[in-house]
Formats: sequence, C-alpha cells, structure tokens
Amino acid sequence: MAQGMKNTVLDHLPAGTDADLAKGKIPHTLPDGVTNRAVYQDILQIALPASVELILSSFTSMADLIMVGNLGTWAITAVGLTTQPKFILMTMVMAMNVGSTALVAQSRGSGNREAAQKYARQAMLLNLTLSILLSVVGFVTARPLVLFMGAKDGHILSAGTAYLQIQMAGFVFFSLTSTITALLRGIGDSKTAMYYNTVANLVNLILNYLLINGHLGFPRLEVAGASLATTISQIVSCILAVIAISKKSCYIHMNLHDDFRPSRKELAEIAAIGLPAALEQFMMRIGSMIFSKAVASLGTVEFAAHQVCMNIQSLTMMNGQVFSISSTSLTGQSLGKKRPDMAQAYTTRCKRCGMAIAITLGILFVIFGRPLSGLYTNDATCITLCIQILWIVAFIQPFQSSQFIVAGALRGAGDTKFVAKLTFFTVMLLRPGLALLAINVFSLGLPGAWFAILTDQIIRSALIAWRYQSGRWKESVLRTKAAA
Repeated sequence: MAQGMKNTVLDHLPAGTDADLAKGKIPHTLPDGVTNRAVYQDILQIALPASVELILSSFTSMADLIMVGNLGTWAITAVGLTTQPKFILMTMVMAMNVGSTALVAQSRGSGNREAAQKYARQAMLLNLTLSILLSVVGFVTARPLVLFMGAKDGHILSAGTAYLQIQMAGFVFFSLTSTITALLRGIGDSKTAMYYNTVANLVNLILNYLLINGHLGFPRLEVAGASLATTISQIVSCILAVIAISKKSCYIHMNLHDDFRPSRKELAEIAAIGLPAALEQFMMRIGSMIFSKAVASLGTVEFAAHQVCMNIQSLTMMNGQVFSISSTSLTGQSLGKKRPDMAQAYTTRCKRCGMAIAITLGILFVIFGRPLSGLYTNDATCITLCIQILWIVAFIQPFQSSQFIVAGALRGAGDTKFVAKLTFFTVMLLRPGLALLAINVFSLGLPGAWFAILTDQIIRSALIAWRYQSGRWKESVLRTKAAA
C-alpha cells in the first residue's frame, strides 16, 4: 500500500454494480464477514490522526486569541472583524477541495490510482490560480472589508486591516496546503497532514510568543504579530506538504515533471461537485457576515464575548469535523467501489462516535464555563456573558455533530446541491434573520443571537438527516460522471 494508508474492509469486498447505486432502501446489517470492530477501525484509522491535527490547530487558534486577548477586548474585536471576510475569500478554494476529495476517494475505492493522480494535479493547478487572484483581491480590499464589518474605532480598524492584509499575503500557501490535505484525506491518509500541521502549529505558537508582545528582543507587533506568526507557520506547513506528496510512495505522488496542463474532463468533474459546494460556502459566509455584523452592533464587550464563545465553539466543531472527514473519505471510497451498503455502515458508526463526544462536551461546558471564559479575558461583564452563551453552546453540540457528519457523507457521495440549498435557507436567511429580530426587535442581546444559531443547527440537522434517509445520495456518482 502507498504511504500513510492501510487496508480497509472495502479492500477485501467484491465490487458492486451501477444497479446497487440505484437500489432503494439499504439494509442496516453488515455484509457477511464484516464485523463492527473492523468498520470502527477503518473510521478511527482516519479520525484519530485527523483529531490530533484538528485539536492542535484548534488549541493553537485558542492560544492565539488568548495571547491577543491579553492586549484588551479591542484586540479580540479587531481579529474577530476579519474572520468572516477571510472565510469568504477562502470559499472557492475550500469548495473545490470538496470536489477533489470526493473524486480522489472514489478513484481510490475503484482502485484507479492514475485517475486519482490526475484529479490531484488538476486540483492543485485550479486552486493555485484561484488563490493568487483571491490574495490580491483580499489585500487590496482589506480596509473597506473591516470597515464594513463594523469597525467603529480607528485603532480597531487599523489593527484589523493590518491583520487581514498579512493573512492575504500568505493566502497562496494556506490554499495549497489545504488542497494537499483534502487530497490526502480523500485516499484515507490523515496521518501525513497531522505531521506537517503539527510542526506548523508549534511554529505559530513560538512566533506568537515572540511577536505579539515582543519577547527575547523581537519587535512588539501586537495584532499584526499574531497574523505574521500564522502566515509564517502556513508557509512552513506548505513546504512540508509539498515534500510529502513528492515522495514516490505517496498514492497521489506529484512532481514538477508531471503534466499540469488544464484537463477539461477532470476540471469539469471537480466543478460538478465543487461549484454547488462553493455556493454553499459562499452563502454560509455571507450569512455569517450578516450575523457577525448584527452582533458587532451590540458593542465592543458583547462582540468580544461573542468571539470568545465562537472560538470555544470552534473547538467543539472538530468533533463533527473529525468524523466528517472519515465519513467523506469512506463514503467516497465505498461508492467508488459501488458499495452503498458500506457507505451507510460507515456513516452510521461515525454518527455514534460523534454523538458520544458531543454529549460529553456539552456537560463540560456547563460545569467549566467560568474558568474557560476566564482564560480569554478578565473583564467581569464579558465573562458573565460568556457563561450564559456556553449553556447554549452545550445544547448545540449533538445537532452540530450530527449535521457535520452526515453532510460529510453527502459530500463524499458528490451530493452537494442539496447541502447548498439547505445552507441558503438556514445560514443565509434563517440564522441572520432570527438574530436581527432577537437583537433589534425583541432586545434579547447576545443570548438572542445565539438562540438563532441553535435554531439553525436543529433545523439543518433534521433536514440533512432526512436527505440521507431518502437514499438519493447513492446516485450522485452516476450524475457527476454524466454531468462531466
């Protein structure tokens, strides 16, 4: 087997047929000779390295905000105002990664390594081009974007602009690394990404310490120092990721002598899955931007509390993300082998793992809300607000985990159009609409805005589960090929 990969249950099962993809209800029993333990081993083989990577990344992000928070609530606000503009600029790259992951996973499942390598090369070419264009746009429009997000104080506007411009200067490196990570996850290799991202996170933490407050003779750059530390760490990660895929043992091995000329066929197939995902991500970011702007209108302390809770919630997202990575990769591989029964088996067990962790996290947030909030700020008003919001975050956990994992399975199947439509309704319309009502009409403040997030998560979780139960995702592989 290639680097970072082990045999899975799928490797020992016979391939199915197109008729299997078009069948109705799938039995919930496992195929003969397949055990629960073996299925969970396949899931954890991907999930455990991914969890280490995401935990370290999340704690690095947490440490980032804690170090910035020591400068004052203004610094947390300055960084927070750049989050949604940056995510919007990342939308197209991340969406194309969805298409690349699904197609590489399906190629891996069908045993077609040459096809996987072709998709990988086209994905790299596509996202390199996109990231260069987007980095220029982001750098030039940084100030008006931060101003649009609600920066009222000149100091906050200046700091936020500098932070976003530095992020955009390193955007190409971030994009290429994220593409390589997505490709590796598609073949079931999450260990390699864990290694290079761990190194990058350590670099980020060290540089944060040196550059934010100016330790050991380094200049005190404050918010700009945090951004510079992140950008340098992304460059390190990109270099290590490129080295990893340059090794001949890598399943998606690439080097400069390969044919990177645009290929209409592969690009069309990536776009058939990626464009609906791009629309989904774009709508999600627009909705999140409107939501964030509404919260910013409450004031600096309220927005700082919101940013703290969003940062803590991002730690909880890694639960859903970890098992979503497993469900995406294993669903794609299962459908590549035309075994929807195994795709369902993997997804069901991913949900069970995620739910157990989600309930545990919810209990911990209720118990340890005050000390956790105190890590970010010593402002008493801010801490009191954070404690209230963390109760809502706790209740969100099971719904968030479920919708992440099942949506991941749908993406692995290439069924991205439904997720895009659902995102338009819940994140772009429902969540910001309810938040604006809660804040401006009912005067519920920050808790009202977070009840809007809870409502969104409940509805999205229910509708994604309904879509999966319909079984229409099984036919997405055939539709994608036909569309291309």
